[in-house]
Formats: sequence, structure tokens, C-alpha cells
Amino acid sequence: MLTHNLGYPRIGSQRELKRASENYWAGKSTLKNLLQVGKNLRHENWLLQKQAGIDLIPSNDFSFYDQVLDASLMVNAIPERYHEVILNKNNSELDLYFAMARGYQKDGLDVTAMEMTKWFDTNYHYIVPEFHKDQKFKLFSTKVIDEFYEAKQLGIITKPVLIGPVSYLLLGKEKETGFERIDLIKNLLPVYIELLRKLDRLDVQWVQFDEPFLALDLTEKEKKAFSFVYSEIKKEFPSLKTLLATYFEGLGENTALAVSLPVCALHIDLVRNPQELDVVLPLLREKMSLSLGVVDGRNIWINDYSKSLSSIEKTLGALKDHRVMIAPSCSLIHSPCDLELETNDTILPPEIKGWMSFAKQKLRELAELKELAMSLDRSSASYLRNQKAIGDRKTSALIHNPAVKQRVAAITDADATRKSTFTIRKKKQQQSLNLPLFPTTTIGSFPQTAEVRSWRAKLKNLALSPAEYDTLIKQETEKAIRWQEAIGLDVLVHGEFERNDMVEYFGEQLNGYVFSKNGWVQSYGSRCVKPPIIFGDVSRPKPMTVYWSSFAQSLTKRPVKGMLTGPVTILQWSFVRDDQPRSETTFQIALAVRDEVLDLEKAGIKIIQIDEPAIREGLPLRKSDWHNYLAWAIKAFRISASGVKDETQIHTHMCYSEFNDIIQSIADMDADVITIECSRSQMELLDAFGQFKYPNDIGPGVYDIHSPRVPSREEMIFLLNKARTVIPAAQIWVNPDCGLKTRHWNETKKALIEMVGAAKELREPVVV
Repeated sequence: MLTHNLGYPRIGSQRELKRASENYWAGKSTLKNLLQVGKNLRHENWLLQKQAGIDLIPSNDFSFYDQVLDASLMVNAIPERYHEVILNKNNSELDLYFAMARGYQKDGLDVTAMEMTKWFDTNYHYIVPEFHKDQKFKLFSTKVIDEFYEAKQLGIITKPVLIGPVSYLLLGKEKETGFERIDLIKNLLPVYIELLRKLDRLDVQWVQFDEPFLALDLTEKEKKAFSFVYSEIKKEFPSLKTLLATYFEGLGENTALAVSLPVCALHIDLVRNPQELDVVLPLLREKMSLSLGVVDGRNIWINDYSKSLSSIEKTLGALKDHRVMIAPSCSLIHSPCDLELETNDTILPPEIKGWMSFAKQKLRELAELKELAMSLDRSSASYLRNQKAIGDRKTSALIHNPAVKQRVAAITDADATRKSTFTIRKKKQQQSLNLPLFPTTTIGSFPQTAEVRSWRAKLKNLALSPAEYDTLIKQETEKAIRWQEAIGLDVLVHGEFERNDMVEYFGEQLNGYVFSKNGWVQSYGSRCVKPPIIFGDVSRPKPMTVYWSSFAQSLTKRPVKGMLTGPVTILQWSFVRDDQPRSETTFQIALAVRDEVLDLEKAGIKIIQIDEPAIREGLPLRKSDWHNYLAWAIKAFRISASGVKDETQIHTHMCYSEFNDIIQSIADMDADVITIECSRSQMELLDAFGQFKYPNDIGPGVYDIHSPRVPSREEMIFLLNKARTVIPAAQIWVNPDCGLKTRHWNETKKALIEMVGAAKELREPVVV
């Protein structure tokens, strides 16, 4: 029986890759230094997995930005607008790669970044491939080969990980009409064949093809593409050991297709769908191996060895040892690196830490599960230790709060309904706020400089007193308010200088949460987040944001938005307890947010933004499961927002999502104003709202904050003019795509001045 891993975190346990990348982008470090950091991380990860006893160690799971972008570079799916970047002899292949991810504004060349969206139902973002009719592909980047050879030089024969060709095409977007991207499969496959031929010469033994779309609804054409691809690969490489990896959901109606494909092993996610095993085992082809995803790759709770061993032993009873593999459910890039780094008992109490497992510990779990399955010994120290921790967690008094459970049980439909319709509310809000046509605002956060971040660190280290910290944050907030007034923004924000992260900040003030010091996971590129951990029932002991919102509002006569994170996003972007339904936990959070909303209203805050960027992300992968999820997710948002008076304007924000298929649910949220990401898609995402005749107000983001480039006023006017061809001008707000926390002040100020100027130019000629 083999243990294997689908992928390992590439950021480094101390976020070494983040710092190296950002220093390179800022011109503070050389390409040589960045490449060396990447090499060091790869070597550390390979050796760590070898020492942990993993039999098949992955390569090509490392990435300087995103694995889908790596695949685009591999097959030369490089949009034409980047060709001038290539022609510049001062640019390396990595510079081209970063230009595709982040945009390029240098040497007189101004190129927008590629679109970015969520990786299935995770908080990881990938760079969306762009496809054209009859597009040709060729092998461009040899990263896969280089990294396999690099590991081989260390004495480790790795298992190269490739995004399967069908899933790669389905992850992309057609940039013109008249074809379906899956039609390109016959053009794409020869590149994969060429790559495999080169790997074969290096004596590769196993290759992992990630095909997560097998866990989604597929058309007949897409199903045929799967059969075509893997039949051709088998024909070309009859001796190559191929592992087909699916994850995030069960195979469902694609089960027969998956087991029919001529691959050597099939990986299934038994964390997301434990029932999958009973369906797949009887259908498995003779000689096909089965990889059991028994260790949760997306959460931080320890594995229950008794449950995992039950699945492993059932499989061993049906198949011979050599046909059974065990692995995490998915790549470990969604897990923090190492629980051993959590040494602060105040932040993470030992009792709760004993219930947890990070990426490094998950490798140990795999090794121990293999040993236990082969020995059948239930008296071993590893098994007894594991079962004690599982039992302690179930009975711990830390987890349950009867008052919270009773309050959730008492929720009524009235708690999730605004007092009046939007039409009535809008008139009252306009009388109260007196905003102009095309009102301007930002999404919430302003740049957090190194100085601002240092104040927070000094406060934690007791180098600053709470009073000193308070004074510094107030000064920074007042500067932000005065600057917003000066450039003419209509609705201001306080800047969120006191906040570390849009979920962690709230988690720190809610009961039922704990935190890690080094539990970082990659969100996109160099952006890492440290998800808080929901271990028990959630409640709000006291107001969380009223102090800073009230202070900011006291500085100006213009409205200042109260800024909150919504209940679904707080859930999605946390590591969530797995001992009760996610809906139950979300309703607990919704009641806490509702209390905060009402306190903000009492404090005189007239506009309250409840961000829900993760509602689309949380959708189940299969449409048949959507209705149940959307029912409780939308209800949770409405619970948090519906207690206020008609005059109080509720905003929400969503980013990097396709809205066409859930537009009715977005409307059902009944937010007075929704702001969305639109600039990278050149307003394409707005079409869904126009076709639906979305009834409430909407702010389509007019510039991409995930790129350092500063758009021109003309560019923003062009996008706004596109917007008002599908949305009435009276419904349009003007704002950036997302919060500005990760940007620099220099580019932020330039971009917002142009944004306000664009709105003002559009006001005069429009007749409403």
C-alpha cells in the first residue's frame, strides 16, 4: 500500500515566498534571489515529505503565483497583449508570467492583468486562461520537466502533478463567440503528449493528472473529451503509471466515466463524500488502483483514525494491498504548514491545539494510518493517542453554549425581512443621504503601510500602550477622512487601519474562535491569509466596530460606512468546526453580525456595508445541491441586515465571481447597494445583472486593485459607459473592485483621483 500527497504548501512556513516575490516586484531584490528562494522551498518540501515516509512525493506543485497560470505558460496560452512584454529583452520568462498575473505598467507599456476567480469552492484564486477559436498550443515553459529533474538530482523520484487537459480548458474562458473551449482539446493534447515524452526520457514513474471537473456536472461533449484524452495518453505511453485525481466532491453521475478511463489509479475525496467508496469499489476496473483521500486537506482538525481505517480496511478487503493508496483528500496548499510552530498557549490553548493537524502533521497521519492498516494493531500508542483526542473534543465543555443554540432555534422569517421594499427604502435613503448621480465610494480598506502594521505588532509585544496605539490609529484615520473629503468622494470609509484581516479581526472579538500565529495559507499570488478557527458556538460579547466607525463619522458631515464582514464569508474564510452543520454555525455568526449592525445604527451610522465575497464561492459543486445551500446562506445574510430602519442603507460586496447562475439569489439578499468586481472582465460580469433587470443599486468596480497599474480616467469612463448600457444610470455607483489594503498609497491616490474625476465627468450629460 502506497502513501502519496497531492500537493504541499509552497509559501514556506514563514511565508518566505511572499517576501521574496514582493521584494522582487518592488525592485529590492534580484531575479536570482527569488529563484533561489523557490529552489530552497522545493528542496525543503521534498525532503520533509521523504522524511515523513510519503512514498510518492509530488513535484510541479510549487508555483511562484498560481498553478493554473503555470499551465497556461506551459502550453503557450499567452494572450497577444503580452507579446510586447516578451519582446523586451530585459524581461525574463518570470517577468512575463508576473505580467499575466498582475498587469504590466513599465517602459511606456500598459497591459492589464488576466482575469482571476475562485478555485472551485475554496478561497484560493486562480488566473483564468483565455481561449480563442482554433487556438494553437505549443510547449513553452519546461517547469514541469525542470522540477522533476531537480528532485531527481536530490535522489527523489517525484510524481509530477499536472492540471489535466480537460479541466485546464474548462477552467478558462472563451474570449470570442462561436466555439466552446472544450473544442480545443485536440489542439491541446499534443502538448501534453510532448511533455510526457520528455518526462519519460527522465524515467518518470507516476504522473498525477488533476481533473477536479469530474466532480462537477459535465456535458456529453466534455465526457467524450475525457475518454479521448486518457485513451490517447494510454496509447502513447502504455507503461506510464497515471493517477487521475478528483477532489472537493464525489463523482456522482460521472462515476462510470471515471472508472472506465484507462488510468492506473483513481483518487477520490472521501472527506467530502464518504459514501463514494461503496459506489466506486464494485465498479473499479481490474488492475486499477484506488487512492483514498481520507485525510482532510482543507481543514485543520485531526483525522479520526477509526473512521479512516474503516474505509482503508474495507478497500483492502476488496483489493490487494498494491492496489490501495492513501492520501489527503486534496492538495495541502489549503492547509497551514506546521502546527509545531504554534508555541503561544495564550493564542492557541493546548487543549484545542491537541485537536488540530496542519500540513506537516497530516503527512504523519498518513504514515501512521498506513502502519495501522497493515498491522491491524489497535493497541498502538499512535491509535490510542488519536482516539483520546477525538473523544476529548466531543465531550469538551469549551464547545457548547446552550444560550446560543436557543437563540438560533428561535429565528423567525421576520428576522430575515426588511420592513419595506427597496423602492420605498431608496426614496427615504436619498432624502437622508442626498447623494449625487454616480455616487463614489471605496470598498472599505486603505493601504496598510509597514508603519501601520508595526504599530499593531508593537501593541501585541507591549512596546506600545493601548492609549498610544489608539492615538496613532486615530491620526491615521483622520488623515484618510480628510484626504477623501479633499478629492471629493461622496461616501467615505474609515480605512480599517486597526484591522489585521477582514475575518480574523472579527473572529478575535467573537466567542467560539481561536487563532494561530503562523497558520498562513495562500489566497492568491503573494497574498496569504491566516484563517481563524471556529471550534465552538459563536456569539458576540460586545460591540466590535462601533468605536472606530463612530470616531470616523465624528470627523465629517459626509456619510462614513460602517464596515462589517458577512456571516457566510466569516464562515467560508475560517477553519470551521466539523461537528455540526455549517448552516447552524452560519446562523450563529449572523446573529452576532445583526447585533453589530443594530449598534452601528444606534450610533448614527447611516450606511453599513456587510461584505459577502464568499457566497458564490460556497456554492456546492453540483447544481442539484445549490438550492439548500443558497436557502440558508441568503437567509443568514438577511438575518444580519434586516433589523435596521428603512433609512439605513445596507451595502454588500462580492468579488471574483460568476453571477449568472445565482442572480436571483443575489437579488434575494435585498441589499440596497451591491459592489462587484468587474474591471478585469471588462464589465462582462455586469451582463447578468442587466439581463436580469437587477432592481437595486450596483457598483461595478471600475479598476482592478489586485494589479499595481494605475488606470486612466478615460479607461474608467469607458467602463462606466459600458456599464450604463446594461444598467440604468440612476442605479450605478462608482468604486474600485475591492479593498485597497494591499496596495501602496501612491498608486491608490492616483487611481482614486481619476475615479472621482470620471464620475464627475459622467454626471453632467446624463439625463435621468
